[in-house]
Formats: sequence, C-alpha cells, structure tokens
Amino acid sequence: MSSWTTVCGLADVPRDGAVAVLIDGEQVAVVRLADDTLFAVGHRDPVGGANVMARGLVGSTTVDGVEVPTIASPMFKQVYDLRDGRCLTDRQTVLATWDVRLHDGDVQVGPARLAPGSAIDADDQTESEVATHERR
Repeated sequence: MSSWTTVCGLADVPRDGAVAVLIDGEQVAVVRLADDTLFAVGHRDPVGGANVMARGLVGSTTVDGVEVPTIASPMFKQVYDLRDGRCLTDRQTVLATWDVRLHDGDVQVGPARLAPGSAIDADDQTESEVATHERR
C-alpha cells in the first residue's frame, strides 16, 4: 500500500480506545489517546493469534524514565509499545505497525512501517521507527 486510506472519522475512535478496520485484507487496530494522538497496530494478537487488539486496554507506562503509550492484549495481557509495536516484556514479540494521520477530521492509515509477522532486531531501531504520529 503506497497511499493513505481513509478508514473512519476521528469521532469514531474513542479516546483511550481503539477500533478495528480492514485495509487491503489486513486487520488494523486504530488507537486514539486522550490527547488525540493516533497509532495503527496489528489487530492480530501475536501471542494468542486472535484478532482482538482493538479490544485491548489503552494506557501508558514509564520505561527508563519516559512515558510510553501502550496497549495490553485482552487475551494474555502482554503490553505493547504503541510507538513501535514491541512487547515490553518480550522484545521479540511485535505487533505490526502502520503510519497514521488525521486529515480534515478523518483518520487515514498509510504504509506499513512493520509488516505483520516481521521480525526486527531490538538493537536496530531507527528514530523514524519510534516516532509518534501526532494529530496533524
């Protein structure tokens, strides 16, 4: 996918919550924080295998003195960093991630940053991989 796909209006995504959308055959959880920051991660729980992440608990935790936006799996309770999809307790377990933006009140999902099922090296992280996608 090389372009942006409008998936819903901002009002369709609850604050500190998520909705599931289908983009080019991929189930994606669009997450909205209380300050309207948006993230897009895989809806498929990488541990349990079910499409449930949009029903996960959205929150934050402090890691090395930095507040990290998170989503917890409703199945087995693994907590994932919304910025890069990595599980906080098992850095080899990763949610897929997509670029996401707000455009004229609509939520748009762009290209995958980390494709579903991809493995990444926790030490090979670029600044762009962890950049948050704030409301535009």
